[in-house]
Amino acid sequence: MQSVKREGRILSLDYGEKRIGLALSDPSRILAIPFKVLENKGFEHLVSEIESIINEYGVTLVLIGMPYAIEGGDTPKTVETKNFMSKLSKHLTITVQSWDERYSTDEAIKELIKMGYDWKERRQLQDAMAAAMILKSYLENQ
Repeated sequence: MQSVKREGRILSLDYGEKRIGLALSDPSRILAIPFKVLENKGFEHLVSEIESIINEYGVTLVLIGMPYAIEGGDTPKTVETKNFMSKLSKHLTITVQSWDERYSTDEAIKELIKMGYDWKERRQLQDAMAAAMILKSYLENQ
């Protein structure tokens, strides 16, 4: 297992069958910033995109939102995300870890509404904002 560095950016992923929301921390790991949304065009395409972001932005940790059931157990989505995380960690040279993402999409939508986005705009941004909510929760708990 790779060692976890305490400096450098964190890349947070809100994994989905169709889209993957991405968020980045600042190098000091204080802020969680929505970054972009990738279409899920298959694993090889995602690894290539993620490696490119890691190299360009100096990412030292990849954080994957884990969609546990409300009571904490696994759902089919949890199993799918765990499988993705396992494959990804075998392809990357930096640490990949999970973080509980329950309610992150709801939090993202509420935040986007507060910011004044209409439903069409929210739909475009909610996956990246959900990734930012996952990252924010992680940063607050460190």
